[in-house]
Amino acid sequence: MPDDRIKTGVHDGYVTLEGTVDWNFQRSGAEACARNVHGVRGVLNHVAIKPKVSAIEVTHKIEEALRRSAEVDSRRIMVSAHDGEVELNGSVRSWFEREEAERAAWAAPGVSEVIDHIAVVP
Repeated sequence: MPDDRIKTGVHDGYVTLEGTVDWNFQRSGAEACARNVHGVRGVLNHVAIKPKVSAIEVTHKIEEALRRSAEVDSRRIMVSAHDGEVELNGSVRSWFEREEAERAAWAAPGVSEVIDHIAVVP
């Protein structure tokens, strides 16, 4: 966890997190750590995810991950990325397949938001 990139503040039992990280798991991890402190009543997570890769690289990494996944039919999913925001479109055969596609998108470097428009069509 890049603790030098996340600043904290506390007021009346509420923790505020601010700063930037490279990955969503770092943002989520910082919030989980703050929530586990005795006496914390709530957490305001204002940590931003700043991509260090181009949109083309993000799209390529997600498409590769979808092709490697045995659970996802990558031919039915279109991926587009812009400024850390990833949009998934297309259709899959199950909710599990849709969730796997979204997990693959979040796992790509530099992703700060995933917009999932994938339809489940059995």
